[in-house]
Amino acid sequence: MKAFIDRSGCIGCGVCPTLCPEVFAMGEDGLAQVIAPDIPGASESAALEAQQNCPVSVISVD
Repeated sequence: MKAFIDRSGCIGCGVCPTLCPEVFAMGEDGLAQVIAPDIPGASESAALEAQQNCPVSVISVD
């Protein structure tokens, strides 16, 4: 699975790195970023949970 964030719509709420810190982190600009585009198998469910809980729906997990 792969992760992607449309940073142009990110509001910097911090939900994704809280739920899945192996894949997402907050950047210096205060917006979320993907730190592991190829999601490790053990983190797939957490990455999907982050996608589902993103308040602005800018996370894609495929």
